Amino acid sequence: MADKLSPDALARACAEIMWADDSASRGLAMALDEVGPGRSVLTMTVTDAMVNGHGICHGGYIFTLADSAFAFACNTYNQHTVAQGCQITYLAPGRLGDRLTARAVERRRFGRSGIYDVTVSRQDGTVLAEFRGQSRTIKGVFLPDQVEASEKG
Repeated sequence: MADKLSPDALARACAEIMWADDSASRGLAMALDEVGPGRSVLTMTVTDAMVNGHGICHGGYIFTLADSAFAFACNTYNQHTVAQGCQITYLAPGRLGDRLTARAVERRRFGRSGIYDVTVSRQDGTVLAEFRGQSRTIKGVFLPDQVEASEKG
């Protein structure tokens, strides 16, 4: 049996497992820049394919970036966790070539639920959107040996 990982190491290990199977985030050329217990930072550059008829980044891509950051933040505790609900407020447009950053932070975990806030900004620091997600843990873990380690020690 493996030794119990630190909270930061566990968060990174869970993220690596998720990232390997996350075709959506990787397909949009997102990068997982940071991860830790209850938090993550993802980045993405706005491409031609992401610009809508108004010449700005389609809100769905901004939402997807925020949702991915939310997913990585709430899956840092070795429990499979999904979105129970979420909302986004758009504050400013993204433009072709902008490098967007989504910073997700846990506000509260209780029982099987959690609340996470994600701020999406561009390279000059302008906040483009605020996202709030509610999470729900489901059956399954990323690292079964860490469950045994935590139960025994």
